[in-house]
Amino acid sequence: MRLCDRTRFAVSDMRDFILLMHDVTNEAGADTGQQWSDYFARLRAAGVFQGGSSIGDGICIAKSSAPPDITRHLTGYIRIRANDLNHAREFIGGNPVFEAGGTVEIRELPED
Repeated sequence: MRLCDRTRFAVSDMRDFILLMHDVTNEAGADTGQQWSDYFARLRAAGVFQGGSSIGDGICIAKSSAPPDITRHLTGYIRIRANDLNHAREFIGGNPVFEAGGTVEIRELPED
């Protein structure tokens, strides 16, 4: 069984997490291509990157009531694998949204 970089946990013990990028009020530096390239390279080198995307416009739909407005402050997501929440937190440094003073929310994706 292959061991994960810098950990004592086996790859099969890792769980899925999603990093939700919140809108950055200070846009300067948040969208530089080189910063994102460097950040994704770091995640890939650690073997934790599972994908991601920016989030565009959309709608909310409800069957039996008036739907709420969409959550406009979410601008993107990244899916990673980590041993636990603290391990996932180690991969926030270098995230261009975080480094620009924005918020990155970390949520576990439970197995169904």
